[in-house]
Amino acid sequence: MQDKIIKFLAYEGKISVVCAQTTQMVENARKTHDLSPVATAAFGRMLTITTIMASEMKNKSDKITVQIKGNGPLQMMVATANNEPKIKGYVANPIVDLPLNDMGKLDVGKAVGEGYINVIKDIGLKDPYIGVCPLVSGEIAEDFAEYFAKSEQKNTAVSLGVLVDKNGVRAAGGYIITPMPDATEEEISKIEQAILKAGAISKMLDKNMTLEEIAKLITGDEKIQIIQDNITPVYECDCSKEHMADALAT
Repeated sequence: MQDKIIKFLAYEGKISVVCAQTTQMVENARKTHDLSPVATAAFGRMLTITTIMASEMKNKSDKITVQIKGNGPLQMMVATANNEPKIKGYVANPIVDLPLNDMGKLDVGKAVGEGYINVIKDIGLKDPYIGVCPLVSGEIAEDFAEYFAKSEQKNTAVSLGVLVDKNGVRAAGGYIITPMPDATEEEISKIEQAILKAGAISKMLDKNMTLEEIAKLITGDEKIQIIQDNITPVYECDCSKEHMADALAT
């Protein structure tokens, strides 16, 4: 299934939903950096949320840079994307290998450790927007939910997942759900219950569910509306001799 980001509106326009399938993008990043399984899971989640955030930017010249710096063995991860979105990035220590956590899953939280999220948005203003937020768990999704609440004043549900096997990335993706000011407590409660019932985004994608099916499942709204469905995230480095020459000249 091709990587894609689709934007929806649920409950008659009162809930914004953005769902992303990023399996190929994360697999390309894994191959490029020869990432270990836990590094793949951590970096893949970060790439997914960065592309979702990048897709919200308006202009081609806009750029977003996300940095996660923790005291875990991964040390630091950085990703930069434009609004297409084309994304690139790196992991300071791509070969981290840790035992599975108590739930038998890749221990992303321990690999990342305690630290900070830094978000820089260059959207054509005099100065770029810079947001900083402490990591809550190192599991990436919870950390960005906290970032949205503290730095952008948006109560947002965030889910990110990367399913890895011996052959590479089986499934990767994520979603964010943001209530509008006119959303009711009843509608928000329905979504909370639907999210709990739906389970992990990576498992839904591994079952070949479409993003529209996932959006209906996580909101509990069968009448959900698609507002944009032509966004294809790509892991691609735009480095060139010309860019390097400009950098050296600077």
